[in-house]
Amino acid sequence: MHKDAISAAVLGCLLEPALAGLAAQLGRIGGLSEAEREIVRAAAETSALETVRLKTNRVLLLELNAARITGRLTGQDPRARWREWEERASKRAYWESLAEHYPTLLPRLERLIAGRCAAALTLATRFAADRPALAPLTHGAPGSAPITHGGPTEELIALSFGAGDSHRGGQTVAMLACTSGVLVYKPRSVAVDIALARLLASVLKDEPARITVPDVVSRDGYGWARHVQHRHCDGERELRVFYRNLGHWLAVMRLLGGSDLHAENLVAAGPVPTVVDCETLFTPRPPFEPTGYGLALDRAALLVGGSVLGTGLLPGRGLALGWRGVDTSAIGSLPGQQPAPKVPVIVDAGTDAARIEHAEVPIPAAVNHPSPEPVLGAYWDEVVAGFGGLSERLRRMDRAGELEPLLAEFADLPIRVVPRSTETYAELGRMLWHPRALHDEPAARRRAASLLARQAANLPGRPDDPAVIAAEVEELLDGDVPFFATTPRKGRLTGPRGTTWGPQQDLVEAALHRWRTADLALDRQVIQCALVSAYLNEGWLPDERRLLPSEPLGHDLDGRRRRLASGIMRRLAASAVRAEDGTATWIAPVLNRTGWAVLPLGLDLYGGISGVAVLLAAYQHETERGRAEPVPGLRSLLADVLRTMRRVEDRAAEQAAKRTGARRPDPVGGYLGLGSRIWGWLLLHRLGAVGRHEACARAASLVPEIAAALTTSSPTSSPTSSLTDSPADSPADDDLRLDLVAGTAGAVVPLLRLAEHHDGPEAAELAVAIGRHLVARARTGDGTAWWANPGFPDGLGGLAHGVTGIGWALSRLAQATGDPTFAATAEAAFTHEETLYAPDKEGWLDIRQDDDTAAAWCHGAAGIGIAATDLLDTDPRWADVVRRAARSCWSDGLGWNHTLCHGDLGAWELLGHAITRGLSEPGLDRGRLDAHVLSSLEEYGPISGFARDAFPPTLLPGLGGVAYQLLRMHPDSTLPSVLLPDPGPHTRR
Repeated sequence: MHKDAISAAVLGCLLEPALAGLAAQLGRIGGLSEAEREIVRAAAETSALETVRLKTNRVLLLELNAARITGRLTGQDPRARWREWEERASKRAYWESLAEHYPTLLPRLERLIAGRCAAALTLATRFAADRPALAPLTHGAPGSAPITHGGPTEELIALSFGAGDSHRGGQTVAMLACTSGVLVYKPRSVAVDIALARLLASVLKDEPARITVPDVVSRDGYGWARHVQHRHCDGERELRVFYRNLGHWLAVMRLLGGSDLHAENLVAAGPVPTVVDCETLFTPRPPFEPTGYGLALDRAALLVGGSVLGTGLLPGRGLALGWRGVDTSAIGSLPGQQPAPKVPVIVDAGTDAARIEHAEVPIPAAVNHPSPEPVLGAYWDEVVAGFGGLSERLRRMDRAGELEPLLAEFADLPIRVVPRSTETYAELGRMLWHPRALHDEPAARRRAASLLARQAANLPGRPDDPAVIAAEVEELLDGDVPFFATTPRKGRLTGPRGTTWGPQQDLVEAALHRWRTADLALDRQVIQCALVSAYLNEGWLPDERRLLPSEPLGHDLDGRRRRLASGIMRRLAASAVRAEDGTATWIAPVLNRTGWAVLPLGLDLYGGISGVAVLLAAYQHETERGRAEPVPGLRSLLADVLRTMRRVEDRAAEQAAKRTGARRPDPVGGYLGLGSRIWGWLLLHRLGAVGRHEACARAASLVPEIAAALTTSSPTSSPTSSLTDSPADSPADDDLRLDLVAGTAGAVVPLLRLAEHHDGPEAAELAVAIGRHLVARARTGDGTAWWANPGFPDGLGGLAHGVTGIGWALSRLAQATGDPTFAATAEAAFTHEETLYAPDKEGWLDIRQDDDTAAAWCHGAAGIGIAATDLLDTDPRWADVVRRAARSCWSDGLGWNHTLCHGDLGAWELLGHAITRGLSEPGLDRGRLDAHVLSSLEEYGPISGFARDAFPPTLLPGLGGVAYQLLRMHPDSTLPSVLLPDPGPHTRR
């Protein structure tokens, strides 16, 4: 939000009494010069002013609007009326008059301001007392022992509050610029920093550039720290040391149960990544409640939740409103790989039309990276190696009895616990300062308490004691983030306003037990897979080398095909998480609505368990016909996977039936979401894995959910949005995606196929309704049509997310219905795609890149060509598109990785179609194509593009799809393509 829209003159009347009192109190502190007192007073004013602005912007703009509408402003123009309103609002009487509508506003603001001033006074008092001990933090070399001796007197020359959230009466981290350098004030104990520094020195004593924490001066309940200056690495050697050191941090925090280590908590100081805030160690593990989705999913969730992911260091995408899709991790947070979240901003400031709207605001760059344009993929092996190497060293120390004494030093030191995310508190805080909440504070309190209690019921480990929840709400009403602390020996949390919560437990013993029983191989797999979460892409990271075979071999093609396919299936079976209740799943990178995350598989076909079920059914289908090698256990694994799918769907339906209130709808796309599940069930029936009745019934049960998603306007996952009831407080854009993968276009053909299988008009009617929605949302011009895409308001090309995919769906809908509007819009979409073809580059431009082409299924020639191949059956003009797409794929679509979505096996399918239809490059035949693909797989091993050595079993982005295409490589195979969301026409079985 535009923090300077409301001037200091308007808010000054609120601040002046408290600031005058602060100035008088500062005058009574000995050891401060007059200049230093003024620096503290001015910093407190700046901090309080910014906080009050953010809390009052909404209510003041609402009152401004009311004054304008009712004619109480008489200025000649909008700016004159703004100045007139400012003049009124700068008087204390104006604020007192607001009590009629907002009875608690003024008292709450006075408490907030008083807290900020008291915190400033406390800092000044402590600085004056500790000044003689602080000079070594700015003069001495970093990495020395804890500092207790004196040094040259430091003079304060600048001060800023607010480096982090405020807690416990307005206390925040502060930055102090002194004559010889910068200090950091922390209004919490820094004893844990000293203990961690000792531990690091003990376990990494032979590392010349070891990981560290800042030097500190520790006092009772607070401390001072050296300011760590960000510095980029100097050359390749330092870069490799830096990333190996990140692996060391992962190993240490895995041992210590560290959490909440986001980008702001880590500073890249050359080759040394320095954790500047290490208060959240020995984090208690929340209790786990069975989900009802099956023991395998519960087991997988526990494995992921207890893995190194819990540290917060590894890349991951946020879920909260306003931060959805944002990676705040200490290792991630890559520049250029963050969405621009929509946040409230004030527009037309300085006029009587000032109002709040939402706008995309870039996320400020952090200082956690060792280079201006970090290339995580090039150094990820160093991260994995650093984790593995130090973990093994720690295991050796533990066996020798050297580790436990080091951890015992932490037992009685204060630590912080974060049982609820800061984002949760931020959303509730905004709600509690909204005009409607200020008008009826008792109702807002009840609503906030209800939301926190509901969260605790759904997410074990969140405070559920009504007294604690009431105290949390009180803190939020005062503008603070609730703070929970304990000591590892005690374990029971001390919360806001003196409350306590949670069991007594030895957190050091618990963390050490979890570490000793941890599956470090799983942790390494999680680290390898987590890399993809740092990127806003389709789940692949180009390697420095291309995976082109050095010598394509044409002998024994079928035998080699069989061996490669069976090898992948053996790995798939071995990596499954299975349980005694007959359920099964996998842990892998999963693409959801916020981006990539390492999780148990979801239900979708793209990267979920439905796709794995299709693969298993296809392998069984081909094995029974002698076209694939038998692999023990696959039949029972398929049965377990199908059992899991049924249980998850049935349990989700039960929960939906009990749920009250609005719910953010699931994606409806043909690969991610409800559409994918429709054609997944129909395809499983076609492969003989399930009966027709079950497939149709389960697919048909999804139709009402798609219809609900289509009719839901501007859904939101925020638990507080219903309190605002103001369009200005919710992002205005429709959250319903339109593309083939995750959006409505992807549901069209699955619905049409369901209509062929299932009696009743609902599926076909819904497909038509989606078509009309797509036509209405199209942007047109110069005979072309395109659709806005998140982050790309001018649309994208290609099949998965762009105009070809939507055009293909509309074209198929036009064929089914004869509606000329669908046909015309599809034609306009294809015309738009042609505007992206670059003849000089012999490919289609990828709008996401600068003047570059793409040749993958998701973006580029392979997907465009596959859609054209399907349309070629009814229109011969598509032959030219197939020819050009095949040429682009042969020259630039191979050798990046082996997946269907963005690799060789997606290009292989298009090239095979082109060969069959006589549209391929001269000299390219099926034998040469198959030899190329098989030789690359043999020479490099199957590569998914996520990270080397990772094994994602999934269909489109993982190695499961490689096995599926190897099955289809047999000349007699009748397995359908999975590169269009179409299970094929209905045939009676």
